[in-house]
Amino acid sequence: MPWDREYDIAVIGSGPAGEGAAMLAAKQGASVVMVERHHLVGGGCTHWGTIPSKALRHAVSEVLKVRSSPLFAKLFNNVPSDLPELLQGVSSVIGKQVMLRRDFYQRNQVPVVHGHAAFRDPHTLAVKSPSGERLLRAKKFIVSTGSRPYRPADVDFKHPRVHDSDSILGLPHTPQSLTVYGAGVIGCEYASIFRQLGVKVNLVNSRDKLLSFLDDEIVDALAYHLRDQGVILRHNEEYERVEPRDDGVILHLKSGKKIKSDTLLWAQGRTGNTHDLGLEHVGLSADSRGQLKVDEFYRTSQQHIYAVGDVVGYPSLASASYDQGRFAATHAVTGESNARLVEDIPTGIYTSPEISSVGRTERELTAEQVPYEVGHALFRSLARAQITGQVVGMLKLLFHRETLQILGVHCFGDQAAEIVHIGQAIMAQEGSANSLLYFVNTTFNYPTMAEAYRVAALNGLNRLR
Repeated sequence: MPWDREYDIAVIGSGPAGEGAAMLAAKQGASVVMVERHHLVGGGCTHWGTIPSKALRHAVSEVLKVRSSPLFAKLFNNVPSDLPELLQGVSSVIGKQVMLRRDFYQRNQVPVVHGHAAFRDPHTLAVKSPSGERLLRAKKFIVSTGSRPYRPADVDFKHPRVHDSDSILGLPHTPQSLTVYGAGVIGCEYASIFRQLGVKVNLVNSRDKLLSFLDDEIVDALAYHLRDQGVILRHNEEYERVEPRDDGVILHLKSGKKIKSDTLLWAQGRTGNTHDLGLEHVGLSADSRGQLKVDEFYRTSQQHIYAVGDVVGYPSLASASYDQGRFAATHAVTGESNARLVEDIPTGIYTSPEISSVGRTERELTAEQVPYEVGHALFRSLARAQITGQVVGMLKLLFHRETLQILGVHCFGDQAAEIVHIGQAIMAQEGSANSLLYFVNTTFNYPTMAEAYRVAALNGLNRLR
């Protein structure tokens, strides 16, 4: 089968990593083609991951605000509360994101070929679609195929009551009860969302605590508020088998417990999308988690093939993946790249209330024997939080006792993922510019949530006296 032309770079997958790579390479003058398996651009992030789950969370939060307000409850008697109704708004957000991203490719003259891509040889991709097969040639490739939920062979995901994070938003109704197996970021987020919808939720964790990479105080706060909302937490539990029935799903645990619910959400890990890429034709192989090993420039062992985003593992964040794509494209086009991911990557977890952090935790600083101190600002003490009614949460600053250097920022509560970036900006400064005193000596708008930094900084300084 003939191929029509040879491109400088072929990008496989149009999620954040692939988009970042394609846009930068095109702007640097390279001829670029994007290959996307889905019939629309955006990748899993846009269609069944980050965007839809966060949009649903926002919709549910807005419904709760209306319900909890005596004034609004009287004005709006028909507030949507069923999952399919709420997902209608999610669809409109996805549509807007797709249009925006489609325009990126058109404006930068990057053709998008839809279909499943697999390597035929080191410089050829075979792209299969309903209309047939097409061959694409390129000098270099950037693999950004993302990841998918891990599905153990002994769990029947074809059963209508058994779901993973890709299929859970396709539920035709709101279940009365839900068991979430896996208490990582995705599991905690969906447990929080469904509990706010009034669903009885069991969150089963195979470890001894939630999200152990977070600061202990933040983890304790999350566990407290999930329980306070009515989520049943079960730690140190492992599944033995999943028994789907017509009237529900029974999760059998090795401890002997049996948990029955209307629906099961399996949220235990993810796997890189490399199983059908034809890696054997280019001398590459993925590890047991479907991930590709890369060097500091995101090159695989085949130097003309790069890999970025979830398919290379940590940190598996949309924000970091976009940067990885740009760094890989820079090296692919110019042969050089001094850019690296920032050392302190912010984490945003969209539970309710949400969590965000950047930098080190108290546990890490103690292990490293760093003399640090803590500054707190409780949201219930802030005028803006009192005005909005979002009084649950806190900002926590960790700083060096002697130099006052900011070492970590941890936030729990409304808008935490926005608030954390103020601290991130100061942490990124060099020398004395990274100092707790910045927050003491800077004038913040009043009333704002940003004022929490001044409150926390003063609280921390008082501990030094």
